[in-house]
Amino acid sequence: MTPDPSLSPLRTALLAQFLGALTAIGLLALAYPRLLAQPLAVAVLQGLCAAYTSHKLDAPPWWHAIHLGFMPLAVLASRLELPPGWYLGAFLLLLVVYWRVAQSRVPLYLSSEAAATAVAALLPDQPCRIMDLGCGNGMFLRRMARLRPDCSFVGVEYAPLPWLWARLACAGSANCRIVRADYWRQPLAEYDLVYAFLSPVPMARLRAKACGEMKAGARLVSNTFAIPDQEPDAVVDVPDGRRTRLYCYRPNGPATLAGNR
Repeated sequence: MTPDPSLSPLRTALLAQFLGALTAIGLLALAYPRLLAQPLAVAVLQGLCAAYTSHKLDAPPWWHAIHLGFMPLAVLASRLELPPGWYLGAFLLLLVVYWRVAQSRVPLYLSSEAAATAVAALLPDQPCRIMDLGCGNGMFLRRMARLRPDCSFVGVEYAPLPWLWARLACAGSANCRIVRADYWRQPLAEYDLVYAFLSPVPMARLRAKACGEMKAGARLVSNTFAIPDQEPDAVVDVPDGRRTRLYCYRPNGPATLAGNR
């Protein structure tokens, strides 16, 4: 199945769910018609079919898990006879945490403490400015700010709940500022290091933004996701449970700041 690049993530998800339902019902009708009277059995097969369809549509891997569990969980939840307010509350909670993830295709990833230590080791010896694009709950920046009190840190987060969490987490760090904004609209020219933990989807766009805005010698560090068709200047293996890798780039040429490593 060839994915249609014009499809939005939500349309792709709806298509996967619809095709998964058709496939599941068709298979059961042909092979095990008695199971059609068992909603959970239908839901489990629908989840499997929807996840497979999502894979064939080249949706990000985290969508596969959503498709796999969505319908079975919906059936199980319906048996709990919970008040409607619980479902509304769960929806609102997911909304304020993930916000525009369906459009951006960048889920909430949290960097480890070991990653913060590794990135801090990449900073020049003199004071500098660092921006975290999509800072999540701010714990990464808080650790960085403690490791380098001489540096200035800015975290950008759009989702309301992670932004609030980050504001509270970094409230005691005088050298750390959290901004609620779209990081694509934030200028990068004044920063010596820009850190991002996004997803494979926006990496080409991130490269274009970095090349167009970052100053010579400034560093772009991407957690886990490499920029396509560009060799990193360095790759740092982080000793954490995730086997994190940091891909380091200088989008506009070699270092011009003394002390860069």
